[in-house]
Amino acid sequence: MKLNELINCPYDIFITGIKTSSVNIQKGDLFICIDSKTMDRHLFIDDAISKGAAAVIVKHDIGSKTVPIIKVNNPNQVFVDIINKFYNYPTNKLQMIGVTGTDGKTTVATIIYQLLNNCAYIGTNGIIYNKYNEKTNNTTPSLDKTIPLFADMIKNGIKTVSMEVSSEALYYDRVNGIKFNCSILTNITKEHLNTHKTLENYVNCKCKLFDNTIGPCILNKDDEHYLEVSKHCKNIKTYGNSNDNDLYFKDVKLLKNKTLFTIVYQNKEYKIISPLIAMFNVYNLCAALLALLSLGYNIEFLIDKIKFIKISGRLENIDLGQKFQVFVDYAHTPNGISKLLEFMNSFNHNKLIVVFSEPGRRDKSKRASKGYNVITNCDYAIITSQDPRDEDPMDIANDLISKVKNYTNYEIILDRSEAIKKAINIANNNDIVLIIGKGNENYQIFKDKIVEFCDIDEVKKHLKNLLNK
Repeated sequence: MKLNELINCPYDIFITGIKTSSVNIQKGDLFICIDSKTMDRHLFIDDAISKGAAAVIVKHDIGSKTVPIIKVNNPNQVFVDIINKFYNYPTNKLQMIGVTGTDGKTTVATIIYQLLNNCAYIGTNGIIYNKYNEKTNNTTPSLDKTIPLFADMIKNGIKTVSMEVSSEALYYDRVNGIKFNCSILTNITKEHLNTHKTLENYVNCKCKLFDNTIGPCILNKDDEHYLEVSKHCKNIKTYGNSNDNDLYFKDVKLLKNKTLFTIVYQNKEYKIISPLIAMFNVYNLCAALLALLSLGYNIEFLIDKIKFIKISGRLENIDLGQKFQVFVDYAHTPNGISKLLEFMNSFNHNKLIVVFSEPGRRDKSKRASKGYNVITNCDYAIITSQDPRDEDPMDIANDLISKVKNYTNYEIILDRSEAIKKAINIANNNDIVLIIGKGNENYQIFKDKIVEFCDIDEVKKHLKNLLNK
């Protein structure tokens, strides 16, 4: 499109794309200096022009440049308007389902993606639709990434987008301008205070998603922040464990390899056999089902597909024939870890062996309680490294053990592969090995490099070596 078709200006030049980061600029792009809250994009104008930007939209006077400069009062809103217009308003042609919450976003969004035909997924595990599969740096990418892909999804027959919407995405305006047809709340617990500073700010940020929802808002009535969030919803549907919900569950049987329970919806009972284990996955499945039922999908069609659901890296049971169980899980928040340990300890077992750590450059205030929680709720713990970034992994480990100095049921092995190997090698009949924090992620982030690493692959490698012996 021409620049004067996108915004009121005298410049009759063609624009080939819209970008807000100079790193991604290609020849012919329009560079918009949005307020990202972390940096002044005006500092990168010369870099954008050198890479081929055809024009720049700014908020501040910057003097003359070799390309057209357009000054506006609110570059953020102009960016939302322009990028949607450039790609012909693609989200208006898609059924947009947003999932937010402290824990369970990935699982709920993936359940929806796997239950539906012609559906795309965006979240922690990347962007997936048809044969397209791309890893992303953020759980919820920015609009200059997603809007072009939404347009491509439409061309490829996609009808629905199941999208994780993180609190940081809402804080940094990464979903501005998207009107969601349905939004889901899993739960809210104290988390991400390094960004939001207070729990109140965190809750308010989550509520932004429901302010921008034009269809049903699916809320967990058992969550302590339900009432706060409900004030931001026009069309509320609830799920939980009591019969005053639109969809509720009962008669739950938690097994090591599946979960049996009954859901009640519109006064009818339906038996569920789910391959997803643990009570929190009962909630996750109910959230996804209620969202799709509220959008008009057939309940028998959905229930029939439940048995095929598989969530990689979320309580993934790796069984190569060993005489003990090994689970890999993404759990990393205090709430998620507590519920996971409670579930594991509900089974008859000999020892529970846990491999865990904490990422670098995250909220340090929760490390001591996290270490205490894990070490006092397992038989043996191995503290390792988990994306230490530019922090010393030993400093992180020392923070984790600061409340358990008198305990003897743990050790520190900073090499994550060696930590996993040790856990597997000391496991005996009827033990449980639990490796938490990274799930199916395929990297480790250090100060000066990112290396390829996957807990699942490491488990399989060390199990094979053990069994071969």
